[in-house]
Amino acid sequence: MAARMPRLIATDLDGTIVRSDGTVSARTVEALGRVERAGATVVMVTGRPPRWMHEIAEAVGHRGVAICANGAVRYDLHTEAVLKARLIEPDVIAKVVERLRATEPELRFAVEYPDGFVFEARYNLGRWDADAIGGRPVEGEELIARPGTKLLAFHPDSEPDGLARRAQRSVGDLVTVTHSSGRGLLEMSAYGVTKATALAELADDLGLHSGEVVASDDLGLHSGEVVAFGDMPNDLPMLTWAGRSFGVANAHPDVLAAVTDTTGSNDEDGVARVLERLFPEG
Repeated sequence: MAARMPRLIATDLDGTIVRSDGTVSARTVEALGRVERAGATVVMVTGRPPRWMHEIAEAVGHRGVAICANGAVRYDLHTEAVLKARLIEPDVIAKVVERLRATEPELRFAVEYPDGFVFEARYNLGRWDADAIGGRPVEGEELIARPGTKLLAFHPDSEPDGLARRAQRSVGDLVTVTHSSGRGLLEMSAYGVTKATALAELADDLGLHSGEVVASDDLGLHSGEVVAFGDMPNDLPMLTWAGRSFGVANAHPDVLAAVTDTTGSNDEDGVARVLERLFPEG
């Protein structure tokens, strides 16, 4: 029986198809092109805000749709415009900040919007310093004055997995808590919003479904229509929702334990290797 090609490919960016030097390889771009030439859909599903998507849009030829901010934003790569957004309301932001300050006094907060970014003066991420990435400092009530796509909380000394677990216990009834870096940076979306919920909504708009995995040693022999790739805990909802999921070799241990398959690292074009086998040409 011929292998059934998936109809939707969902891939994370940083640490998955974006290499350690910040580039997307020509091989990966070509592999993504294979998917589109076969009539399937490619969706970039990332924690990045829209303002960090210009280079990605250029790399993929301004084709397709991306899901940004861990599911909070649907973004048109052709026009580089926000199509829709799921926001955290100001009163919820205020409650979350209050609770987390009480349990983790060293946290420094920032709020992402579809069109910008505000941050407390002591919020600093080194090379990702807020001043360098389009943000502006605010004080007091201004931090919680507007609905946001993502609430960020940075702890300069905390181990990320433990910090995320503590935050989940503290504010998990108000927002969706996750993380995607090797530092103590919490990423919080509106309650229930994840990469999976946004991808499922998009897939539904496209008439797709996630499917079920069928045990097989051969790529492509599965009943799912969605194949997903990722590397960090913020990818887990998407990876467990998809019919088939791949963790790159450099992925977080929780990701490697959850996926149906693994592939080479981001620096080894691991995603491209799989796509070349799933979508053979010639």
